[in-house]
Amino acid sequence: MSVEQTTRDDATLAALAGAVRPRRFGALYVAEHQLRAMRAYGWTIVIGGLGQPLLYLLGLGLGLASFLDAPVGFGPDGPVPYVTFVAPALLVTATISVTTEEFTYTVMSGFKWRRVFWGMNASPLAPGQVATGLVLAVAVRMAFVAVAYTALIAAFGAVGHLWSVAVLPLLGLLGGMAFGLPLLAYSAGLRDDAGQFAAVQRFVFTPMFLFSGTFYPLATLPTWLHWIGWVSPLWHASELGRAVSYAQPMSGATVAVHLGVLVALAAGGWVLARRVFVGRMHG
Repeated sequence: MSVEQTTRDDATLAALAGAVRPRRFGALYVAEHQLRAMRAYGWTIVIGGLGQPLLYLLGLGLGLASFLDAPVGFGPDGPVPYVTFVAPALLVTATISVTTEEFTYTVMSGFKWRRVFWGMNASPLAPGQVATGLVLAVAVRMAFVAVAYTALIAAFGAVGHLWSVAVLPLLGLLGGMAFGLPLLAYSAGLRDDAGQFAAVQRFVFTPMFLFSGTFYPLATLPTWLHWIGWVSPLWHASELGRAVSYAQPMSGATVAVHLGVLVALAAGGWVLARRVFVGRMHG
């Protein structure tokens, strides 16, 4: 065997060895990159994660609640304060809001505007790892928002049971993923932003926020609007949050339905999003 061939073989083995760690931990590398990129708007994340819930809780707990004559939320011991009723829904809304940012324009940036996803794809990283890393990074941001929101909710005395403080952030994450992962699959399939993301904000997120039992029970809406709540991950996660926070009456079958819908949306969205990433990067 010639010296040139030996050198070439050694270089090949070295390249293969260098690809082992990216193939094993590639998703974590992508997540690290995305989290570092978030530092460019880190103060926006902090202010949004702390300021928004504070304003909502002040406005609803000390403002709107003073104009309500009849209670809207009930626990096993009777009516609960309005801010206690609305707090779980606001927490889930906050995590969903994160996904409307990170799983739309960030995805378009990665594929078209800055094309960082293509650079990752040219490395030993696999397309599925790029998708997984993005989801992990967004989950970290959602977790920050959910924990901050829960801490403020507890400070306002808007939780019926202190142990629920440990569970509410998890429900916020599940609700955010149930909405965000299908959105990620949709965004990853777009070649250009021709107003689709603005349409999602106006015609999907906003109606869901207003008509999913966020500020009042879904049953108080006209019957022909109930379907918005039934298909909304915000409503399903909010109802679970209320059951956890102040023990809103709920049967085991109802809990199973709420959890089943959220898990199905998150799992189905993840499978589809990963398939779109792989198909687009290998296409």
